[in-house]
Amino acid sequence: MNILVPVKTVADPAHPARPLADGSGVDLDGIGHGLNPFDEIALEAALQLREAGQATGVLAVSVGPPSWGDGLRTALAMGADRALRVATPPHPAVPDPLTVARALAAVVRREGSRLVIAGKQSVDGEHGQTGPMLAGLLDWPQATNVARLTLTADGLEVTREVDGGLECLALPRPAVVTTELRLNRPRYASLPNILKARRKPVEEITLEALGVIPTPGREILGVTAPPMRPPGLRVASVAELLHHLEQRGLLP
Repeated sequence: MNILVPVKTVADPAHPARPLADGSGVDLDGIGHGLNPFDEIALEAALQLREAGQATGVLAVSVGPPSWGDGLRTALAMGADRALRVATPPHPAVPDPLTVARALAAVVRREGSRLVIAGKQSVDGEHGQTGPMLAGLLDWPQATNVARLTLTADGLEVTREVDGGLECLALPRPAVVTTELRLNRPRYASLPNILKARRKPVEEITLEALGVIPTPGREILGVTAPPMRPPGLRVASVAELLHHLEQRGLLP
């Protein structure tokens, strides 16, 4: 069984984001980039299944600009068998989730993958839409926010994190799974594997070759920094706290 893992290269989440002067986007100059943390967890899950003899190969796929090739090489250094980048038009720089899902669906059909393990969301856009959209396009069962994953003879058993606690599900394959933070701890790519990954090929294909025509469904009107939070106020007692809340009209 071949497992497909979508991966995305994102800006370092530890670096504070700043809007561009014209408000057209986020200033990424001088900010480091790396694999989306949720995608690293998804890749680790796929690698563990392959090492357990439950999968024959792991394909890492990015749908985005040429700069995302570095993230694919990181995936190769972690242990992915193959890497594929679906080239996108220069504008917009990052495709919308529906275009990504349509491209991934075309790759799944092309590669004959029977299981897709994806991060539940990216830490830059925070959309959380690509996995569910992909399952809908493929008409496959899906499980989101998965914190435990076990393959069975003809399907898989998962534990999902939901608002009320945990939910256990059994679903058949093929399927789409999106991963939660507590599923595993991703391995580090060793220096020898990083050096080897530099020599490994990263396959490329265009959206047009996959039969996907991007249809822009959104427009960014402006990007601004959030307003500064006022400084906090330290109080010495509950009575003083109630006094300040009453002054601000925060008490009924």
